[in-house]
Amino acid sequence: MNSTQNERINQITSSTLIVGVDIAKFKHVARAQDYRGVEFGKPITFENNREGFELFVSWFWKISTEQGFLDVIVGMEPTGHYWLNLAHFLIEKQVKYGVVNPLHVKKSKELDDNSPTKNDVKDAKVIAQLVKDGRYAVPSLPQGVYAELREAMKIREHLSTDLCVVQARVHNWLDRYFPEFLTVFKDWECKSAIQMLSLYLLPHELVSVPDETLLMHLREAAKRGLGLGRIRNLKAAASRSVGIKQGSELAKMELHLLLTQYEFLHSKLEELEAKLDELLLQIPHVQQLLAIKGIGRDTVAGFLAEVGDIGQYRHPKQITKLAGLNLKTNSSGTHTGQTRITKRGRKRLRALLFRVMMPLVAKNAAFRALHEYYTKRQNNPLKKMQSLIALCNKLIRILFGILKKGHEFKEEKMMQDIPRCTELRQAA
Repeated sequence: MNSTQNERINQITSSTLIVGVDIAKFKHVARAQDYRGVEFGKPITFENNREGFELFVSWFWKISTEQGFLDVIVGMEPTGHYWLNLAHFLIEKQVKYGVVNPLHVKKSKELDDNSPTKNDVKDAKVIAQLVKDGRYAVPSLPQGVYAELREAMKIREHLSTDLCVVQARVHNWLDRYFPEFLTVFKDWECKSAIQMLSLYLLPHELVSVPDETLLMHLREAAKRGLGLGRIRNLKAAASRSVGIKQGSELAKMELHLLLTQYEFLHSKLEELEAKLDELLLQIPHVQQLLAIKGIGRDTVAGFLAEVGDIGQYRHPKQITKLAGLNLKTNSSGTHTGQTRITKRGRKRLRALLFRVMMPLVAKNAAFRALHEYYTKRQNNPLKKMQSLIALCNKLIRILFGILKKGHEFKEEKMMQDIPRCTELRQAA
């Protein structure tokens, strides 16, 4: 993560054994060579389990000992999530490793045999060659509290997705069996509406229940704001309902299932929110981040979950590149193409930064002023989207500075990036 290509190349010496591994779901293939490309031993196939990993490690250490190598580096193609187990195993064994870009493997596999043929044995050699040339990266696998944060945010995303599905299915149920329900209760997710739905009655059944019985049931969940007027309105809506009456028994069973899922997902989300608060308290300088107007706990947790320990970065540009917010341009001769962001790296991190920028521009005076300057300046004004991308990079630098050095965010200091503010300050 911290090394340049030159530094990675310098790590490969005449005493380094380079091992390339083609990753698969069940069985991996590995080949070993030196820095010149001379291969040692036969390719080995090993399974994705502890016995296979132990066999793999003993294989390359045996070659290393026989050939007189002093250190080993393992390169692999990050296929799906199948490479993670091997990576963590190598960390436990204190073996250096790196990952190569699958696109690089695809484009360089014809260099040796001038053939587009693809197979696991060939790919393992191509991976080793890329490592030899320093064309690999050392991924940042989160450890400790940062690993817990990443898992927590992943679970939160899954729970939120499942909750949206359940909410849509409840709306679907109401549209079919009681479309008039939302004319009385504006939001079916409020306590009183859920309490009423928990009776699991269809409209033609609801009209026969006494008003006092319904009112007592409602007030078990909501003590205030409910009266006989609401009950009568609901029964009047039920009496003229066009909801489906057929299949009523299974329809009520479906509603029971949906409300059970809804309550379960809500309780798990609340439990997870409490756990997130505990995890964030363990990370230094988080309170300074939360003090920034427009930055919430979910933003901080999501940022740290994707970036990990800030101590492993030397410059905020590394995080910009990790988020895929660094710029690219295509030019040739006098032609200069349009400048865009690369969109390489962690798309969750990129999406998180962009989503938080909208409320920041709306609520934070410094970001709002800088956005206005970028879009309205006389020389090279930016489009709104370009300005938001520039502000995302600005936010990365701010978060980096606070987490790395404990700085406090000051809107006045940020306003210095606007030339007219600087000129007014100098004139004063």
